[in-house]
Amino acid sequence: MLKGHQTWVFQSKPVIIASAAVGGPFEANGALAEDFDYLHSDVWLGQDSFEKAEKKLLEQACETAINKAKMKKEDVQFFISGDLMNQIISSSFAARTLGMPFLGIFGACSSSMEGLALASLLVDSKSARYVVAGASSHNVAAEKQFRYPTEYGAQKPPTAQWTVTGAGAALVAHNGKGPKVTSATIGRVVDMGLSDPYNMGAAMAPAAVDTIEAHFRDLKIDPSYYDLIATGDLGRVGHTIAGDLLDKEGLKIPKEIFTDCGLLIYKKDQPVMAGGSGCGCSATVTYGHLLKRMNKGELKRILVVATGALLSPLSYQQKESIPCIAHAVSIEI
Repeated sequence: MLKGHQTWVFQSKPVIIASAAVGGPFEANGALAEDFDYLHSDVWLGQDSFEKAEKKLLEQACETAINKAKMKKEDVQFFISGDLMNQIISSSFAARTLGMPFLGIFGACSSSMEGLALASLLVDSKSARYVVAGASSHNVAAEKQFRYPTEYGAQKPPTAQWTVTGAGAALVAHNGKGPKVTSATIGRVVDMGLSDPYNMGAAMAPAAVDTIEAHFRDLKIDPSYYDLIATGDLGRVGHTIAGDLLDKEGLKIPKEIFTDCGLLIYKKDQPVMAGGSGCGCSATVTYGHLLKRMNKGELKRILVVATGALLSPLSYQQKESIPCIAHAVSIEI
């Protein structure tokens, strides 16, 4: 059911009956290492390219979520996924292996919640019984495509972020035990004219604020409704800007409940500049850390606002600014 201008309220409250998070060696040394299902010691994952390694991460996350639910791939009606690679090849090639009907999406780093929102809509409308939503990223593959190959050794500014090597997946069903998806606010594209690919947090912050405001406006609730509100991967710079913008708009979110997945995933002594990023950032933090906290009863209502920068190497080379978007999903127990 549409509520307000851009928010879906799911009447049947689709259930996340299983989820999984898989990471790489850098994530194994991070702050949330215990919340991953699998952590690889080899950034190559035994593959002959980093792109193939990312595909492997996504396949493993999806298969793990399905196995946790004691189901088979044949039981799933749809697989929805996105990533950062050109033509979302990580998701498409993983779909080839998984053999499930596939809907590919591209919302950059907002893909995790875009996928979860669409999966919940399919289940809520009874267009599917089971849907897997996934997202992935790989640090070295993303660096090679969007910036410089790591072998180049380019110096990065403090505003830059570290792309997470990881994948997360959620299995959404009409019935079952687990956290429920209650609503989703679909974001608008917001472009403030920024063009620096090493300052994604600042570029994405206005989009996050726009979607957060829309969510509370459409549902006629305030931030106190949630135990936790987590942006996707704004990092230290973008998260601070988002907080300031929300304060100026009169929507004050208490600091103790307002966080960012890119700030949670790594330790303070890891050299990640402004924090984590990538499609795998909000996917692994949500489907690993946050859902585990919900299942333990530590959190009852959370809002995850995944943010994405919709640029490409081509648009950057043509000196375009960076259009950004954010999608928010409410999860409750």
